[in-house]
Amino acid sequence: MSNSIQASVSVPLSLGNKRLDQIAAELFPDFSRSRLQQWIKDGKLTVDGETRRGRDKMIGNEVLALDVILEAEGDWEGEDIPLNVVYEDDDIVVINKPAGLVVHPAAGNYTGTLLNALLYHYPGIENVPRAGIVHRLDKDTTGLMVVAKTLQAQTQLASQLLDRSMGREYEAITMGVMTGGGTVEAPIARHPTSRTKMAVAPEGMGKDAITHYRVLKKFNAHTHVRCKLETGRTHQIRVHLSHIGYPLVGDQTYFGRFRLPKGISLNLRQQLQTFQRQALHARELSLWHPTTDEYMTWEADLPEDFQALLQALSDEQTETYDEADY
Repeated sequence: MSNSIQASVSVPLSLGNKRLDQIAAELFPDFSRSRLQQWIKDGKLTVDGETRRGRDKMIGNEVLALDVILEAEGDWEGEDIPLNVVYEDDDIVVINKPAGLVVHPAAGNYTGTLLNALLYHYPGIENVPRAGIVHRLDKDTTGLMVVAKTLQAQTQLASQLLDRSMGREYEAITMGVMTGGGTVEAPIARHPTSRTKMAVAPEGMGKDAITHYRVLKKFNAHTHVRCKLETGRTHQIRVHLSHIGYPLVGDQTYFGRFRLPKGISLNLRQQLQTFQRQALHARELSLWHPTTDEYMTWEADLPEDFQALLQALSDEQTETYDEADY
């Protein structure tokens, strides 16, 4: 995996009288606008061999040249942590993340993360920001994630997240019995008093967040649901479903005091008491391949603890519910 980028292109006359940074964004679409602006400032993107300012206007026929050596961000080290790789090629890796694996090093979790594992299994990925991580899953959420092996792939995948063309669907088990599916459209921001939590924000504040959900199966006191994200805010599904009165089973952050339904069997009681994480699984991931432009979809089976909980709920009492898609 090369850590150098060399490319040159002539500015067409049709782009004359535009700013250098605007033209660069059009002629080098594999890289983000902010990264190109930084390369212009650093003299790594030149005009006819000379350093220019991003706001300088071009006439046409100038030659823009990129000469960049990518450098590792941070001083993280690779660790031999096994990965469940669902798909891999020269540009991307799709991983089925287990519960308990932190995605990115942070205070209290400097080692033992997915990033450390990626650096070990794919050493060249150290030159891609965040070791190619495009989106995250919470520590105790399981399921599919895509990682970019190159800066170009990361930029392209990040734009799919922004324009909402990347599809992400989850399965969850909630407390309470839903009457049917629906959509939660409520902005999310950092919780005003607890900095480790997120919360639905007052109108005009926070970042827009949209979650679609539909009922897969109803139980006596729980619901098995499928959720589809339009946006990808931190803890989005957990916050949104808790906001409408259906927090996730096992979610100690957004559920509050744990309560068992009355009259349940010993088996279900044990399953609920031992399920020590939020019942959330990233079941399906769809995206446009950053190089081939092929639309690709992957699915990951529910993990064993999730399946065991569903079985215990089914043994108690089931009411199958068949609804239209979102």
